[in-house]
Amino acid sequence: MHEKILILDFGSQVTQMIARRVRDVGVFSEVYPADVDEAFLRDQIKNKGVKGIILSGGSAESNIEAPDMEISPFVFLAGVPVLGIGYGMHTMAKHLGGEVAISGNQEFAQVHISVKGNSPLFATLSDSKSAEGHNQLDVCMNHGTQVTELPAGFMRIGFSKHCEIAAMSDEVRLFYGVQFHPEVSNTKQGKALLGRFVLDICDCAGDWNMADYADEMVERIREEVGDDQVILALSGGVDSSVAAVLIHRAIGSQLTCVFVDHGLLRLFEAKQVMDVMHENLGLNIIHVNATEQFMGHLEGVTDPEQKRKIIGREFIEIFQEEAAKLSNAKWLAQGTIYPDVIESAANKNGVAVKSHHNVGGLPDSLSMQLLEPLRDLFKDEVRKLGVALGLPEKMVYRHPFPGPGLGVRILGTVNQDYADILRRADAIFIDELRNTIDAETGKSWYDLTAQAFAVFLPVKSVGVKEGARVYEYVVSLRAVQTNDFMSARWAPLPYDLLAHVSNRIITEVAGISRVVYDISGKPPSTIEWE
Repeated sequence: MHEKILILDFGSQVTQMIARRVRDVGVFSEVYPADVDEAFLRDQIKNKGVKGIILSGGSAESNIEAPDMEISPFVFLAGVPVLGIGYGMHTMAKHLGGEVAISGNQEFAQVHISVKGNSPLFATLSDSKSAEGHNQLDVCMNHGTQVTELPAGFMRIGFSKHCEIAAMSDEVRLFYGVQFHPEVSNTKQGKALLGRFVLDICDCAGDWNMADYADEMVERIREEVGDDQVILALSGGVDSSVAAVLIHRAIGSQLTCVFVDHGLLRLFEAKQVMDVMHENLGLNIIHVNATEQFMGHLEGVTDPEQKRKIIGREFIEIFQEEAAKLSNAKWLAQGTIYPDVIESAANKNGVAVKSHHNVGGLPDSLSMQLLEPLRDLFKDEVRKLGVALGLPEKMVYRHPFPGPGLGVRILGTVNQDYADILRRADAIFIDELRNTIDAETGKSWYDLTAQAFAVFLPVKSVGVKEGARVYEYVVSLRAVQTNDFMSARWAPLPYDLLAHVSNRIITEVAGISRVVYDISGKPPSTIEWE
């Protein structure tokens, strides 16, 4: 049994980032609602290896006077270290006799806090020195409420210009609270701080790894599925491919993969998927060519959300048809990952960014249960899992491709002509990224970007080809760098590379007269255009 950190979630959209950071230091972590009861907590600590508890931040609507979820008092009686983050710190303070109030000095930015190095939470951590000689950390503050009076037994171990108690601790009971968010990248020492809490204060060994997770998931899938048949939606992308290999390892021939060619795939994608997944990995795959079906339903549709829902609906219909041909297909497996879930969230604790065809769009008539073994993993964790499962690194570190395919990279209405133009332009872009080596790192620009693709714009631009005036379409190139896909920055591709790609596309792809480059970050933009 692995040691574990239990994360109690008050509704923050970045709670899973806490789990990710904890896993990064080699300790398994799981997220549960903050209002779990005492019996659950006792079982987790006694029988499930829990060695520490982290209380997450809250949602935008969290109110310290009338919280959405009441935490069990046993959290502070269980005998394990506890770290409260943001709203979690406020909850800790309130439960233990401190005071919390709305502040007139709100902070929603990266700020400097001064910290006491004699606390094991901050020892030796420093980004700079204050004028008074205090160690300072650059952290992400996001609060309008703060602790105004410490609970008995606590001391202040951090403060900022507008937050008198930015961090607190009870070193006897090993309780800690921080007003800022160590789980996000804007807190420079965030991973190190969480490592201090998990490894030093909670005394975890840090021996959990993705290979162990793979073994545990295999056993969980076997137990959950039993003798049933599973049908998996295989797109050929990283997520569905890793899910397929993981489930195949668990149940073997009980898994049937359905690869749907909706006419919106990248150039030669169908052949590549069948060659790798069927011929090399031995998966049972049904190849369905449904180009006419998808194109027919998408004709004239311009709204991106409607396009996504149509594509998702048609996928499900095909899967149901194929499942009906199997004698005992009771499970539909998908490569859903956590960023998909977050962006599709639409509840009191989250605002929907966009729908994903594999999240929340399943009809009531679906006669199967969902199996989503990657649902709690971020993209980089999925890649690590793929390597642990023995997938080729070239496949695992391939750029992501959305389930709706080129349907969300063709703005406005979708048709076969637009798809053909886009897939040829996209192939040229990816080819040149692979072939262009950065002198400083020695890596290709494909490897230096997390995702890159072309977007078809349904507008025409005047150009000149072979001495004659032309009036043709525009494509935009998009390339981003990111670790978790929750945020991303546009990739600073060399001008010479961009110029060469532009020239090739305009010269080799009929119908394109202009190429532009997207320099938008996420946020405020999403990575995909639709």
